[in-house]
Amino acid sequence: MKIKSISDIPNAIFYPLKSWAEQSSGNWNILIGVGGLLLIGSAIFAYLFYKKIGQDDERTNKIFLKSSYCMLWAIILCDVIFPKDYMWNIFFLFKYTLAFLAGGIYLAVQYKKDFS
Repeated sequence: MKIKSISDIPNAIFYPLKSWAEQSSGNWNILIGVGGLLLIGSAIFAYLFYKKIGQDDERTNKIFLKSSYCMLWAIILCDVIFPKDYMWNIFFLFKYTLAFLAGGIYLAVQYKKDFS
C-alpha cells in the first residue's frame, strides 16, 4: 500500500491486520475474542482501582475526573488513528478497551502514589 498523504497512514498501518482477519473466519473470531477479553479485563481493572481509591470526596473526585479525562483522550486519539473505512466495529471495541485501560492505569498510578 502506497502512502500518498497523511490520511493514508492509518490504512497502511492496519491493512495487514485487515488482510489477516479476512483470511478465515477463525482469524476474525480470534480478533473479536481477544478484543472482548481485553475489554472485560480493562473494565475490571479500572473498576477495582476505582473501588480501592474509596468514597467520593474532594480528593477522590479530582482523581476520578482526571481518570475520565485520560479516557476521553484515549478515545479521541483512537478516533484519529484507527481507520473508518473497514472493520470499524472491531476498532470500536479496541477503542473502548484502550480507553478503559488508560483510565485504569491512571487510577493505578494515583493509588500507588497516594497510598503507598
